[in-house]
Amino acid sequence: MADLILPASAGVERKSTRDIGFAAGIIAILSIFFLPVPAFLIDIGLAFSIALSVLILMVALWIQRPLDFSAFPTVLLVATLLRLALNIATTRLILSNGPEGLTAAGYIIGGFSKLVMSGDFVIGLIVFAILITVNFVVITKGATRIAEVGARFTLDAIPGKQMAIDADLSAGLIDDKEAQRRRRELEEESSFFGSMDGASKFVRGDAIAGLIVLAVNIFGGIVIGATRHNMPLGQAADVFTKLSVGDGLVSQIPALIVSLAAALLVSKGGTRGATEQAVLNQLVKYPRALFVAALLMFSMAIVPGLPFFPFAVLGAIFAFVGYTVPKRLAKEQEKEQAKAAEAERFAQREAKDSVKESIKSAEIELCLGKQLATRLLVSHNELAARVAKMRRKFARQYGFVVPDIKLSDSLSIPTKGYQIKIHGTAVAAHELRIGDFLVVVGDGRRPDLPGDEVREPAFGMKAVWISQAFASELKREGFNPIDNISVLLTHLSEVIRNNLAQLLSYKDMRALLDRLGPDYKRLIDDICPSQISYSGLQAVLKLLLAERVSIRNLHLVLEAIAEIAPHVRRAEQIAEHVRMRMAQQICGDLADGGVVKLLRLGNRWDLAFHQSLKRDAKGEVVEFDLDPAMVEEFSNAASTAIRERMDQGHHFALVATPEARPYVRMVIERLFATLPVLSHLEIARGVEIKSLGTIS
Repeated sequence: MADLILPASAGVERKSTRDIGFAAGIIAILSIFFLPVPAFLIDIGLAFSIALSVLILMVALWIQRPLDFSAFPTVLLVATLLRLALNIATTRLILSNGPEGLTAAGYIIGGFSKLVMSGDFVIGLIVFAILITVNFVVITKGATRIAEVGARFTLDAIPGKQMAIDADLSAGLIDDKEAQRRRRELEEESSFFGSMDGASKFVRGDAIAGLIVLAVNIFGGIVIGATRHNMPLGQAADVFTKLSVGDGLVSQIPALIVSLAAALLVSKGGTRGATEQAVLNQLVKYPRALFVAALLMFSMAIVPGLPFFPFAVLGAIFAFVGYTVPKRLAKEQEKEQAKAAEAERFAQREAKDSVKESIKSAEIELCLGKQLATRLLVSHNELAARVAKMRRKFARQYGFVVPDIKLSDSLSIPTKGYQIKIHGTAVAAHELRIGDFLVVVGDGRRPDLPGDEVREPAFGMKAVWISQAFASELKREGFNPIDNISVLLTHLSEVIRNNLAQLLSYKDMRALLDRLGPDYKRLIDDICPSQISYSGLQAVLKLLLAERVSIRNLHLVLEAIAEIAPHVRRAEQIAEHVRMRMAQQICGDLADGGVVKLLRLGNRWDLAFHQSLKRDAKGEVVEFDLDPAMVEEFSNAASTAIRERMDQGHHFALVATPEARPYVRMVIERLFATLPVLSHLEIARGVEIKSLGTIS
C-alpha cells in the first residue's frame, strides 16, 4: 500500500511546489514596482520577457485551434505586468544612474541603443515611433476588432449550439459523456472569446503606457541631468534620450511579438490545424494562382530599371511549388484513400467475425449448393444484372424497393439445390439439373424426347427436365426451354411476391412517406398519430401487399385512410375501405386483355358465410364461426372449380360479398395463395367483366 500511496503524495507535493513557485513569481513581479532592482537582474528580467514573448508566439503558431490555448488571456496579463514592472525598474535606474552612460540601466538596454540607433537617438526615436504605430494602429486594433466580433457571435450562437447538443442526445446520435464534453467545450469557448475581448485591451494599454514611459524618461532624465548632475543640456538630452529609447525598444519588441501572437490566435477563427497548415496549405492549394504569380514575377524581372535576380528567383520558386504541389497532394490523397479502404476492409472483417453479425439475418437470401454456386459463378454478372432488373420491376409494380438479395453458399443443402430465405427462415427450396433445360408442359402434350417429369418450382405446374443437347429439337417442336438461371429467378420472384408484406419494414415505409410532396406530408401530419399510428399505417400497407395490391399510388392510399381512420381503428377494416377506393387500380392490374374474369361464390356459400358472421350490438362483425365440416366442404368445392378454370388457362379472381371477403380469402389462400379474392364493391365501374361460373 505504501508503494501505491507514495507517487500520489509526490504528485500532490510537486503540484503544491508549482503553485507556491507561481505565486512567488507574481509577488516578485509586484515587488519590482516598488523596490530598487540591480542592473544585472534587470538584464535577466528583460531577457526573460523577450524569451516569454517568443514562446507565446510559437505556441500560437502551432496550436490546432484557438481553444487549445485557452490560458492565453492569463498569460498575456502576466507578460504585460512583467513588462510594465521592468519599465518602472528601468525608469528608476535611468533617472538615477543616467550620467554613468549607456550601461546605466543594464547591458541589454545599452546594447539595443547601439544596435538599433547606430549612435543617433533620432534614428531610435523614428524606429520606436514606427514600432508603436505598427503595434498600436495595425496589429492591436485589428486583433481587438476580431476579438469583439468573435465574442459577440460566439455568445449569440450559444443557445443554438445548446439546442443542437440536446437534439443529438435525444436522437441517440451521442451519449451522455459526449454531450457533457460538448457542453463543457462550449462553455470554454464562450469564456475564451469573452476573455480575449478583454485581453486585447491589455495590449492597447501596454502600447499607450510605452509612449508615456518614454516621454517621462526623456523629459525627466533631461531635467534631472541638468539640475541634479550639472550636465550640459545637450549632453543630458543625448544620454537620457538614448537610454529611454533603448528601454522603449526593449519593451516594445516583446510587446509587438505578443500582439502578433494575440492577432494570430483570434484571426484563426474556426480553422483547425497549426498556422502553417491553415495558411500555407491553403495558399499553395491552387496551382494556377501560383503559375500566374510566377508569370508576373518573371515579367517584372525583365522590366527595364528593376532588378532581375530577386524577381526571377521568386518566379522560379512559385513555378516550382505550383508544379510539385499537385503531385504531392495527389499522392497524399491516394495514401488517404488507401488508408480509408484498408480501414473499411478491416471494419468489415471485424463486423463479419463479430457476434452481432452472426445473429444478424438478411431480409432476402438465396443460398446455393456448392456445385450450383460454382456453376453460377461463371455467369455471376448476368445473375446480378437480372436480379437488379427484377428489383426495379418490383419497385414499379408494387411501389416500394424490395431489400437487397444476399447470395451465399452452404454445405448443408444438396450440391445442386438452393434455398430461398426470408429473414433467415427458409421458405422455399428446390433442386436444379445442371446442364438441362426445363420445359413447362402443364396439362398439354409432352415433348417426344427423353427427360424426367417434375413440378415447376414457382407455380407447381407439370414440367420436364431435358438435356441441353436437345435444345434445337425442343424449339422446332414449339416448346420454350428454360435455363437454370431463369428457373431460379422465376421461383425467387414468386417467393418475393408471396412475402411482400414481410419485406415492407418500418424504415421502408418512412422512406416512402418522406418521398411524398409537401401537401401529402401535411396530410400525414393530420392523421398520424392522432387518428392512426405509424405502425398502424404500416399494418394497413402490409395487409394490402399480402394480397398483392400495389401501393405505388401511395397518395391515393393515404387519402382513403384519411377518410376512414376517424371512424374505425382496426387495420383490417381500414384496409377493406382502401381496397374499395382502389378498385380501379385493382381491376386494372387483374384485367387480361381489358377484361376481368370472375368466379362467383354461389348463393349457397354466400348464405353460409353470411350466417357465420357474428355481430355486436353496433352491427359490426366481431367473429367468424363456420362449421369445420362446412369449411372442408367449401374447400373441396372451391378447389375443384378453381383448378378446372386454371387448367383451362384462365387468369381470374374470386368474388364474394364485402363482409365475407376477408374470411373467404382466409380459406382460399391456404389452397391457392396467389388467387385474388375481391368483393362486389371492388369491381370498378366501366370495367368489362366475364363470368367463369360459380362455386356450387
